[in-house]
Amino acid sequence: MPDSSAPDTLAPAGLVGFVGFGAMASRMGRALRDAGYQIVAYTPSGKGGDGTTRFLPQPRLLAEAAGGTVILCVPDDEALAEAAYGPDGVLAGMAAGGLLINTSSVSPEAALALAAAAERRGIAALDAPVSGSTPEADAGALVVLVGGDARDVARARPIFDIIGKATIHAGPAGSGATLKLVVNGIMGVGLAAVAEGVGYGLAAGLDRDMLFAALDSVAVISPHHKRKLKAARVGDFSPQFPTRLMQKDMRLLLDAAARVGAPVPTMAATTQMLSLTRRQYPDDDYSALFAVMERMVANTP
Repeated sequence: MPDSSAPDTLAPAGLVGFVGFGAMASRMGRALRDAGYQIVAYTPSGKGGDGTTRFLPQPRLLAEAAGGTVILCVPDDEALAEAAYGPDGVLAGMAAGGLLINTSSVSPEAALALAAAAERRGIAALDAPVSGSTPEADAGALVVLVGGDARDVARARPIFDIIGKATIHAGPAGSGATLKLVVNGIMGVGLAAVAEGVGYGLAAGLDRDMLFAALDSVAVISPHHKRKLKAARVGDFSPQFPTRLMQKDMRLLLDAAARVGAPVPTMAATTQMLSLTRRQYPDDDYSALFAVMERMVANTP
Protein backbone atom coordinates (compact mmCIF):
# COMPACT_ATOMS: atom_id res chain seq x y z
CA MET A 1 0.00 0.00 0.00
CA PRO A 2 1.14 3.58 -0.53
CA ASP A 3 2.63 5.52 2.35
CA SER A 4 -0.08 5.77 5.02
CA SER A 5 1.37 9.06 6.19
CA ALA A 6 0.24 10.75 2.99
CA PRO A 7 -2.44 13.40 3.53
CA ASP A 8 -6.09 12.54 2.95
CA THR A 9 -6.53 15.44 0.53
CA LEU A 10 -4.36 17.57 -1.66
CA ALA A 11 -3.80 21.19 -0.78
CA PRO A 12 -6.42 23.46 -2.37
CA ALA A 13 -3.66 24.93 -4.53
CA GLY A 14 -0.26 23.37 -5.13
CA LEU A 15 2.04 22.14 -7.87
CA VAL A 16 0.90 19.55 -10.40
CA GLY A 17 2.98 17.98 -13.13
CA PHE A 18 1.58 16.80 -16.46
CA VAL A 19 3.19 14.12 -18.60
CA GLY A 20 1.58 14.79 -21.96
CA PHE A 21 0.15 18.25 -22.53
CA GLY A 22 -1.90 18.10 -25.69
CA ALA A 23 -5.46 19.13 -26.46
CA MET A 24 -7.08 17.57 -23.39
CA ALA A 25 -4.28 17.90 -20.84
CA SER A 26 -3.59 21.56 -21.61
CA ARG A 27 -7.25 22.36 -20.99
CA MET A 28 -7.22 20.46 -17.70
CA GLY A 29 -4.03 22.30 -16.82
CA ARG A 30 -5.61 25.66 -17.57
CA ALA A 31 -8.56 24.84 -15.31
CA LEU A 32 -6.20 23.89 -12.51
CA ARG A 33 -4.11 27.02 -13.02
CA ASP A 34 -7.25 29.15 -12.87
CA ALA A 35 -8.03 27.47 -9.54
CA GLY A 36 -4.63 28.42 -8.14
CA TYR A 37 -2.42 25.45 -8.99
CA GLN A 38 1.01 25.81 -10.54
CA ILE A 39 1.64 23.61 -13.59
CA VAL A 40 4.77 22.05 -15.04
CA ALA A 41 4.75 19.66 -17.99
CA TYR A 42 6.67 17.21 -20.10
CA THR A 43 6.01 16.15 -23.68
CA PRO A 44 8.34 14.07 -25.86
CA SER A 45 8.70 17.04 -28.23
CA GLY A 46 9.06 19.61 -25.47
CA LYS A 47 6.23 21.52 -27.13
CA GLY A 48 2.48 21.78 -26.83
CA GLY A 49 0.01 23.22 -24.41
CA ASP A 50 -0.88 26.84 -23.87
CA GLY A 51 2.39 28.68 -24.48
CA THR A 52 2.84 29.69 -20.84
CA THR A 53 3.66 26.37 -19.15
CA ARG A 54 7.20 25.49 -18.11
CA PHE A 55 8.38 22.26 -19.72
CA LEU A 56 10.90 19.79 -18.32
CA PRO A 57 13.11 17.64 -20.57
CA GLN A 58 12.23 14.18 -19.23
CA PRO A 59 9.49 12.49 -17.18
CA ARG A 60 11.73 11.84 -14.18
CA LEU A 61 12.69 15.50 -13.89
CA LEU A 62 9.06 16.46 -14.26
CA ALA A 63 8.09 14.12 -11.44
CA GLU A 64 10.84 15.49 -9.20
CA ALA A 65 9.77 19.07 -9.91
CA ALA A 66 6.08 18.35 -9.39
CA GLY A 67 6.59 17.59 -5.73
CA GLY A 68 4.26 14.63 -5.38
CA THR A 69 1.33 14.91 -7.81
CA VAL A 70 1.63 13.88 -11.45
CA ILE A 71 -1.09 13.54 -14.09
CA LEU A 72 -0.42 11.28 -17.06
CA CYS A 73 -2.26 12.06 -20.29
CA VAL A 74 -0.69 10.07 -23.12
CA PRO A 75 -2.25 8.40 -26.17
CA ASP A 76 -1.74 4.66 -25.68
CA ASP A 77 -0.15 1.77 -23.78
CA GLU A 78 3.20 2.21 -25.49
CA ALA A 79 3.44 5.91 -24.67
CA LEU A 80 2.43 5.13 -21.08
CA ALA A 81 5.21 2.57 -20.69
CA GLU A 82 7.77 4.94 -22.17
CA ALA A 83 6.74 7.76 -19.85
CA ALA A 84 6.31 5.76 -16.65
CA TYR A 85 9.10 3.19 -16.50
CA GLY A 86 12.87 3.05 -16.63
CA PRO A 87 15.54 5.27 -15.09
CA ASP A 88 14.14 8.42 -16.72
CA GLY A 89 10.47 7.58 -16.17
CA VAL A 90 7.91 9.20 -13.91
CA LEU A 91 8.05 6.49 -11.28
CA ALA A 92 11.80 6.95 -10.90
CA GLY A 93 11.26 10.59 -10.00
CA MET A 94 8.38 10.23 -7.55
CA ALA A 95 8.88 9.80 -3.82
CA ALA A 96 6.88 7.46 -1.61
CA GLY A 97 3.52 8.98 -0.73
CA GLY A 98 3.12 10.63 -4.14
CA LEU A 99 -0.07 10.51 -6.19
CA LEU A 100 -0.01 9.42 -9.84
CA ILE A 101 -3.24 10.11 -11.74
CA ASN A 102 -3.39 8.38 -15.11
CA THR A 103 -6.04 10.06 -17.27
CA SER A 104 -4.85 8.23 -20.40
CA SER A 105 -7.18 5.86 -22.25
CA VAL A 106 -5.19 2.63 -22.03
CA SER A 107 -5.88 -1.07 -21.65
CA PRO A 108 -6.97 -2.39 -18.24
CA GLU A 109 -3.79 -4.50 -18.24
CA ALA A 110 -1.62 -1.40 -18.63
CA ALA A 111 -3.53 0.34 -15.84
CA LEU A 112 -3.09 -2.64 -13.52
CA ALA A 113 0.63 -2.89 -14.31
CA LEU A 114 1.12 0.79 -13.53
CA ALA A 115 -0.77 0.47 -10.24
CA ALA A 116 1.38 -2.51 -9.21
CA ALA A 117 4.63 -0.78 -10.14
CA ALA A 118 3.59 2.35 -8.25
CA GLU A 119 2.59 0.36 -5.17
CA ARG A 120 6.03 -1.25 -5.03
CA ARG A 121 7.48 2.27 -4.70
CA GLY A 122 4.90 3.41 -2.12
CA ILE A 123 3.11 5.60 -4.66
CA ALA A 124 -0.67 5.76 -5.01
CA ALA A 125 -1.82 5.33 -8.60
CA LEU A 126 -5.28 5.88 -10.02
CA ASP A 127 -6.50 5.04 -13.50
CA ALA A 128 -8.74 8.02 -14.15
CA PRO A 129 -9.62 8.40 -17.85
CA VAL A 130 -12.19 11.04 -18.63
CA SER A 131 -15.38 10.98 -20.66
CA GLY A 132 -15.82 14.06 -22.79
CA SER A 133 -14.01 15.91 -25.56
CA THR A 134 -12.35 19.31 -25.81
CA PRO A 135 -15.60 21.29 -25.32
CA GLU A 136 -16.20 19.52 -21.99
CA ALA A 137 -12.57 20.02 -21.01
CA ASP A 138 -12.90 23.75 -21.76
CA ALA A 139 -15.99 23.91 -19.56
CA GLY A 140 -14.59 21.81 -16.70
CA ALA A 141 -17.43 19.39 -17.41
CA LEU A 142 -15.61 16.11 -17.93
CA VAL A 143 -16.74 12.93 -16.20
CA VAL A 144 -13.82 11.26 -14.44
CA LEU A 145 -13.92 7.44 -14.41
CA VAL A 146 -11.67 6.25 -11.59
CA GLY A 147 -10.17 2.94 -10.62
CA GLY A 148 -8.20 2.62 -7.39
CA ASP A 149 -8.40 2.74 -3.62
CA ALA A 150 -11.17 4.94 -2.19
CA ARG A 151 -8.70 6.76 0.05
CA ASP A 152 -6.61 7.74 -2.96
CA VAL A 153 -9.70 8.83 -4.86
CA ALA A 154 -10.48 11.14 -1.95
CA ARG A 155 -6.97 12.58 -2.11
CA ALA A 156 -7.44 13.38 -5.79
CA ARG A 157 -10.98 14.73 -5.41
CA PRO A 158 -9.96 18.44 -5.38
CA ILE A 159 -8.38 17.98 -8.81
CA PHE A 160 -11.26 15.94 -10.17
CA ASP A 161 -13.77 18.53 -8.97
CA ILE A 162 -11.96 21.22 -10.97
CA ILE A 163 -11.55 19.38 -14.26
CA GLY A 164 -14.90 17.59 -14.19
CA LYS A 165 -18.56 17.84 -13.32
CA ALA A 166 -18.71 14.32 -11.86
CA THR A 167 -16.39 11.63 -10.56
CA ILE A 168 -17.39 7.97 -10.76
CA HIS A 169 -15.39 5.57 -8.59
CA ALA A 170 -15.70 2.44 -10.73
CA GLY A 171 -13.86 0.08 -8.37
CA PRO A 172 -10.30 -1.13 -7.76
CA ALA A 173 -7.32 -0.50 -10.03
CA GLY A 174 -8.13 -1.14 -13.66
CA SER A 175 -11.85 -0.43 -13.26
CA GLY A 176 -11.61 3.12 -14.59
CA ALA A 177 -9.83 1.90 -17.72
CA THR A 178 -12.46 -0.80 -18.19
CA LEU A 179 -15.37 1.62 -17.79
CA LYS A 180 -13.75 4.00 -20.26
CA LEU A 181 -13.70 1.26 -22.90
CA VAL A 182 -17.38 0.57 -22.25
CA VAL A 183 -18.24 4.25 -22.67
CA ASN A 184 -16.19 4.75 -25.80
CA GLY A 185 -17.43 1.53 -27.34
CA ILE A 186 -21.02 2.70 -26.97
CA MET A 187 -20.07 6.13 -28.31
CA GLY A 188 -18.40 4.62 -31.37
CA VAL A 189 -21.28 2.28 -32.14
CA GLY A 190 -23.76 5.13 -31.78
CA LEU A 191 -21.93 7.31 -34.27
CA ALA A 192 -21.53 4.42 -36.71
CA ALA A 193 -25.28 3.76 -36.59
CA VAL A 194 -26.07 7.40 -37.32
CA ALA A 195 -23.52 7.48 -40.15
CA GLU A 196 -25.02 4.32 -41.67
CA GLY A 197 -28.49 5.85 -41.44
CA VAL A 198 -27.26 8.98 -43.22
CA GLY A 199 -25.61 6.83 -45.86
CA TYR A 200 -28.81 4.89 -46.52
CA GLY A 201 -30.93 8.05 -46.62
CA LEU A 202 -28.64 9.73 -49.13
CA ALA A 203 -28.38 6.62 -51.30
CA ALA A 204 -32.18 6.37 -51.31
CA GLY A 205 -32.47 9.93 -52.60
CA LEU A 206 -33.43 11.95 -49.51
CA ASP A 207 -32.50 15.61 -49.56
CA ARG A 208 -29.26 16.03 -47.62
CA ASP A 209 -30.18 19.20 -45.73
CA MET A 210 -33.58 17.82 -44.81
CA LEU A 211 -32.03 14.55 -43.62
CA PHE A 212 -29.46 16.20 -41.35
CA ALA A 213 -32.06 18.62 -39.96
CA ALA A 214 -34.51 15.78 -39.30
CA LEU A 215 -31.95 13.70 -37.44
CA ASP A 216 -31.04 16.72 -35.34
CA SER A 217 -34.69 16.96 -34.28
CA VAL A 218 -35.38 13.42 -33.10
CA ALA A 219 -34.89 12.15 -29.56
CA VAL A 220 -33.24 8.85 -30.45
CA ILE A 221 -29.89 10.51 -31.18
CA SER A 222 -27.74 11.58 -28.22
CA PRO A 223 -26.59 15.19 -27.70
CA HIS A 224 -23.01 14.07 -28.39
CA HIS A 225 -23.93 12.55 -31.73
CA LYS A 226 -26.12 15.54 -32.63
CA ARG A 227 -23.06 17.72 -32.14
CA LYS A 228 -21.18 15.47 -34.57
CA LEU A 229 -24.08 15.63 -37.03
CA LYS A 230 -24.07 19.44 -37.01
CA ALA A 231 -20.35 19.50 -37.74
CA ALA A 232 -20.59 16.82 -40.43
CA ARG A 233 -23.39 18.71 -42.16
CA VAL A 234 -20.92 21.51 -42.97
CA GLY A 235 -17.90 19.22 -43.41
CA ASP A 236 -16.20 20.29 -40.19
CA PHE A 237 -14.11 17.42 -38.86
CA SER A 238 -11.70 19.44 -36.73
CA PRO A 239 -10.39 17.00 -34.11
CA GLN A 240 -12.17 16.99 -30.79
CA PHE A 241 -11.45 13.25 -30.65
CA PRO A 242 -9.11 12.13 -33.46
CA THR A 243 -9.99 9.00 -35.40
CA ARG A 244 -6.65 7.36 -34.59
CA LEU A 245 -7.42 7.54 -30.86
CA MET A 246 -11.03 6.39 -31.18
CA GLN A 247 -10.00 3.44 -33.34
CA LYS A 248 -7.28 2.62 -30.79
CA ASP A 249 -9.84 2.54 -27.98
CA MET A 250 -12.12 0.26 -30.01
CA ARG A 251 -9.18 -2.06 -30.65
CA LEU A 252 -8.42 -2.17 -26.93
CA LEU A 253 -12.07 -2.92 -26.24
CA LEU A 254 -12.11 -5.87 -28.63
CA ASP A 255 -9.00 -7.32 -27.01
CA ALA A 256 -10.32 -6.78 -23.48
CA ALA A 257 -13.70 -8.29 -24.33
CA ALA A 258 -12.05 -11.36 -25.87
CA ARG A 259 -10.03 -11.88 -22.68
CA VAL A 260 -13.21 -12.22 -20.62
CA GLY A 261 -15.24 -14.01 -23.29
CA ALA A 262 -17.73 -11.19 -23.85
CA PRO A 263 -19.25 -11.17 -27.36
CA VAL A 264 -19.18 -7.68 -28.92
CA PRO A 265 -20.05 -8.20 -32.60
CA THR A 266 -21.55 -4.74 -33.10
CA MET A 267 -18.49 -3.08 -31.60
CA ALA A 268 -16.26 -5.29 -33.74
CA ALA A 269 -18.02 -4.12 -36.91
CA THR A 270 -17.71 -0.51 -35.77
CA THR A 271 -13.98 -1.00 -35.24
CA GLN A 272 -13.64 -2.04 -38.88
CA MET A 273 -15.50 1.09 -40.01
CA LEU A 274 -13.23 3.25 -37.86
CA SER A 275 -10.17 1.44 -39.23
CA LEU A 276 -11.29 2.46 -42.70
CA THR A 277 -11.82 6.03 -41.49
CA ARG A 278 -8.39 6.07 -39.83
CA ARG A 279 -6.77 5.19 -43.16
CA GLN A 280 -8.18 8.36 -44.71
CA TYR A 281 -8.63 10.74 -41.76
CA PRO A 282 -6.28 9.70 -38.92
CA ASP A 283 -5.99 13.13 -37.33
CA ASP A 284 -9.49 14.42 -38.06
CA ASP A 285 -12.35 13.89 -35.66
CA TYR A 286 -13.71 10.36 -35.62
CA SER A 287 -16.96 11.75 -37.01
CA ALA A 288 -15.12 11.82 -40.35
CA LEU A 289 -16.86 8.46 -40.70
CA PHE A 290 -19.75 10.55 -42.05
CA ALA A 291 -17.51 11.71 -44.90
CA VAL A 292 -16.47 8.13 -45.62
CA MET A 293 -20.10 7.01 -45.82
CA GLU A 294 -21.15 9.94 -47.99
CA ARG A 295 -18.33 9.32 -50.41
CA MET A 296 -19.16 5.62 -50.67
CA VAL A 297 -22.92 5.77 -51.11
CA ALA A 298 -23.64 9.21 -52.55
CA ASN A 299 -20.51 9.65 -54.69
CA THR A 300 -19.77 13.00 -53.10
CA PRO A 301 -16.34 14.65 -53.52
